[in-house]
Amino acid sequence: MADNAPPKHEETVSAAPANATTPTIEPAVESTSAQPEEKVPSKNELKRLAKQAEKDKKAAEKAAKQAELKAAQAAADVDFASQNYGALPLNQSQERTGRERIQIANLTDADIGKTILFRARVQTSRPQSKMVFLHLRQRLDSIQALVLQQAELVSKQMVKWAGTIVDESIVLVEGVCQTPVEPIKSTTVSNIEILVRKIHVIATVDGRLPFSFDDASRPEEAYEKEDAQFNKVLLDTRLNNRVFDLRTPTNQAIFTIQAAVTRLFREYLESQGFTDIHSPKLQGAATESGASVFKVSYFKGEAFLAQSPQLAKQMAIAADFERVYEIGPVFRAENSFTHRHMTEFTGLDLEMVIEEHYHEVVDVLDSMLLNIFKGLQT
Repeated sequence: MADNAPPKHEETVSAAPANATTPTIEPAVESTSAQPEEKVPSKNELKRLAKQAEKDKKAAEKAAKQAELKAAQAAADVDFASQNYGALPLNQSQERTGRERIQIANLTDADIGKTILFRARVQTSRPQSKMVFLHLRQRLDSIQALVLQQAELVSKQMVKWAGTIVDESIVLVEGVCQTPVEPIKSTTVSNIEILVRKIHVIATVDGRLPFSFDDASRPEEAYEKEDAQFNKVLLDTRLNNRVFDLRTPTNQAIFTIQAAVTRLFREYLESQGFTDIHSPKLQGAATESGASVFKVSYFKGEAFLAQSPQLAKQMAIAADFERVYEIGPVFRAENSFTHRHMTEFTGLDLEMVIEEHYHEVVDVLDSMLLNIFKGLQT
């Protein structure tokens, strides 16, 4: 049985050859060689380093300067005078400060150095670097105002805004009266100018002005010169823009003289015992000539515009008024081929009782006219 058993397989391990060597890892041996000595920079290298340092220094100074300018610009962009200029809201009579507002015509040398408040129109403006010159007008009087950049008072934004104010705008100005460098020839007040502290627009102009104020104010003689290059404002243009045209010195003077004549007429006659009366201007019949009367509709009937207060004056004399006068409109339907006509005018009428001679009336008229002429001269 044992002989028939299969042979056993035995595992064998071959032995290493006798001459084989075992691999070994040798530790790294640090180099014991000496470090090379530092190289001494040459003169050229030193010069290069010095130049680089100087360049870096300048760059740092430039950067610091730019930062300083940027900070200053940022500070300048802060509008410290924002409350001192701009457009005012619509006046709805919510408050009344009671502060005095002066008239340009009343300014004298005694006002130099004083702070004043006044309302005026901007006739023209002349922006310049860091300042704006304003030509301000009150009726027939005008004065120059200067908007100049000032620390803590007038900012550059305020100066820039002042240069954009539209001509003929109404402004409220607060400023200090000062003596100009030289007398100002373009204004009626030549010995004083206003250094503006505050300026606000009360009302501005919408759209474009129909013509220049200077062109409308220029005398006819200026257009007759050979080298004249002005724009002449025609009568139709003036009448179509009557409100603007009435602002000119010529028209202002016409109304001023007219008011003075009627005032002097009234003052003299009242000093002579005359009574001012007011007669009706709508009458039931023509009082003088039926051919030169205006007929108008009067409810279901008709009426006539008064041609003269003559009838009313005579009635007053018969009523023992003794001496009467009237200043009022007169209407006469008289056609005319010239620009002068009698269609409507303001009449200055008087009536008085004659004691002995009609020269009494002549004497009153003579004295009255002399009083008017003397008054206009003063």
